[in-house]
Amino acid sequence: MQKDERDLLDVLKFELNFLEKGGYGRSPREPWRPQFIFEDSPTCMNYDSKHDPGPCTECVLMHLVPRECRELPIPCRHIPLNEGGDTLDSLYRQCDQYEIEDAVRTWLKTEIAHLESERKSASSAKPEITSETDSLKGMPLGHETGPKCSNPACATAFHWHEGGKFFRFRPDPASASAFQCETGTTPIKHFWLCEKCCHKFTLVYTEGHGVIVKPRFLERPLTEEPKQLASAPVTFPDRNSALS
Repeated sequence: MQKDERDLLDVLKFELNFLEKGGYGRSPREPWRPQFIFEDSPTCMNYDSKHDPGPCTECVLMHLVPRECRELPIPCRHIPLNEGGDTLDSLYRQCDQYEIEDAVRTWLKTEIAHLESERKSASSAKPEITSETDSLKGMPLGHETGPKCSNPACATAFHWHEGGKFFRFRPDPASASAFQCETGTTPIKHFWLCEKCCHKFTLVYTEGHGVIVKPRFLERPLTEEPKQLASAPVTFPDRNSALS
């Protein structure tokens, strides 16, 4: 597992966006258990990597974990969230999901504002959340940081044989002339979402903001009635054709 070289500010912004979009709702894969902050988010460096997880000591969030807690099994549960010293570990013991998410939301906004105040001179080329779309800008494969997943909060490096989904975009007609190359044609930019990200997110082009990362769907609310499947006939494949 390569070292987690993501930008902390990008990760926190994506986490806030994921939280506010209902990302910690009931999971269709594991509806029997609650969702854990950071651990069940695409921002986790080991999200969907149960077979070959990397050490948490390589995660960018370790910058926020007190030194005395960095050797614990799940270090991100011990990040101080307020002046009272509350952590996810303590909140899980005494608060419900709504209270936990509210505390994390407040902490994320405070931490993001703090980091942004320290980075007033940061490069404008770095991906950031746009004011209107409230989404992260997608990174093209030819980005200066090297070919990787277009989700700025994901550290997965690009490999031809690792699955995922490709996208390509041209500038909108109104601004195409500004992007024409020497041959007079409008260049195409290529993007790639890794296997884990393409199941939760997609890339869309929005005028004035460019290519942005959007959730494919929100988790279904707990009050939603399950679909009736009994009326649909159930068919089974022929045994002989299945073995051929």
